Amino acid sequence: MFMTPGLITAIVVVVLVLTTIAKGVRLVPQGDEWIVERLGRYQRTLIPGLNILIPYMDNVAYKLVTKDQILDIEQQEVITKDNAVILTNALCFVKVTDPVKAVYGVTDYKSAISNLTKTTLRQIIGEMELDEALSSRDIIKAKLRDSMAEQAGDWGLTVKGIEIQDISPSESMQRAMEMQAAAERERKATVTRAEGAKQAAILEAEARLESAKRDASAQVELATASATAIRLVAETIGSDSGPMMYLLGEKYIASLESLAGSGNAKMVVLPADLQATLGGLLGKAKL
Repeated sequence: MFMTPGLITAIVVVVLVLTTIAKGVRLVPQGDEWIVERLGRYQRTLIPGLNILIPYMDNVAYKLVTKDQILDIEQQEVITKDNAVILTNALCFVKVTDPVKAVYGVTDYKSAISNLTKTTLRQIIGEMELDEALSSRDIIKAKLRDSMAEQAGDWGLTVKGIEIQDISPSESMQRAMEMQAAAERERKATVTRAEGAKQAAILEAEARLESAKRDASAQVELATASATAIRLVAETIGSDSGPMMYLLGEKYIASLESLAGSGNAKMVVLPADLQATLGGLLGKAKL
């Protein structure tokens, strides 16, 4: 089909008009804000709804989401104050509150806020000891949010919240902690055994001491009783040797009976004159 110059001109005009309308009319969805540059320089920010631009002069350079955004902060190794290595990662909830600063204040605000979170997290945990870091998630979150607020504000961002997903010792640190716990349990068991042995030794020594005291007391009482008995016998007998001979003879006969009753005794010899024998013994005692 042959096209006349007039038809070609009409088609060009229609295409140009449609292109001009497309470039001059922008429909911004809810939750977005667009940055418009005119001849390479910031001109204005388009808010949600219908917006009119100057075609061929105005250009939508950036499209920003103003809804809350979730940034996943990758896991990293952090060294605590007592030189323990722990692994931690987090979720950062941010919102673009100033699109102009978010675009022109930093090259990539997502990367910037992610790196800021990791750096600040290392700094905060680095000031804590291992046990404190593992049990202080809420404190770490509060310090992290407060420390990032000013810098994030300079980038046109608001940190809505930070959640610590995981904070745990590294594998090597876990093995070291398990060994330390085992050593601590063994130490406590050794101390307990030593305390038990000590108490047993103390009780045994106290028992020996008490037994020795009682033995000594018994010996003293026996000696006292013997002395009293001897004194009473001496007072009773006086100068008469007859009762003495009787007592000695009685003892002598009891000893012979004991000797005769022994299993090893084969023969018991009695003196022919028991009274004379006792008299000799008494005589020697007097000498």
